[in-house]
Amino acid sequence: MTEPARPGKKTDVRPAEAGAEPGRAGDQPEPTMLEQMGGVAGLVYSSVPVIVFVLANSFLGLTAGIWSAVGSAALITVVRLVRRESLQPAISGLFGVAIGAFIAYRTGSAKGFFLFGIWASLVYCGVFVLSVVVRWPLSGVIWSFLNGTGTAWRRDKPSRFGYDIATLALAAVFGARFVVQRWLYDADYTGWLAFAKIAMGWPLYGLALLVVVWAVRRSDKRLKALEDARAAEEADAEARLRLKYDSPPQEA
Repeated sequence: MTEPARPGKKTDVRPAEAGAEPGRAGDQPEPTMLEQMGGVAGLVYSSVPVIVFVLANSFLGLTAGIWSAVGSAALITVVRLVRRESLQPAISGLFGVAIGAFIAYRTGSAKGFFLFGIWASLVYCGVFVLSVVVRWPLSGVIWSFLNGTGTAWRRDKPSRFGYDIATLALAAVFGARFVVQRWLYDADYTGWLAFAKIAMGWPLYGLALLVVVWAVRRSDKRLKALEDARAAEEADAEARLRLKYDSPPQEA
């Protein structure tokens, strides 16, 4: 039998047993945003099928380009599986490449490979802007979902405003992709389309993520300060009550 805890004796209580919140001391560090997207390897792998498609299409024709792009995306998925890396970026990439390849096959044009991504950028831009309008900025929603931090940031106007800015930065990235790549598509610049897809992909997305990181850190700092202030106020109120009710009665 274990000895009951004596008054004033410290007990060994782990954070999880004490009801500690996720992300507090004792937990493993949260994965960074880059790690959640597949790491540096994921950024490199996402460019490989595009480059393979353009090169194979230039030298071997459209059919070879299509099958080469799909094959390279499938190979990347297998490699990540064997190396026990995150499959989500690879599967998403394979799905996108397959759709692009199908459109290129149906249209009989190499530039059709990029058509899905072009219109997807416009849809993403619209969704991000709409989320700001309805006061649920997606950068905050996605971050809180991935890290299980809740939605307390929505009740703090400065925090929500920071996530509004971050969400609009992401919307600007997708809007710029649509405008530039749509123009290149209409002008039949397939090679430049591939360059724009890569250059306006992770590099440009990374700049927007810097704004997201700023919003996250700003919000976390504010929420922690508010929580500390509320805890101090509650402790002060408790101390006043103890002083009032624990003091001996005054003699008449």
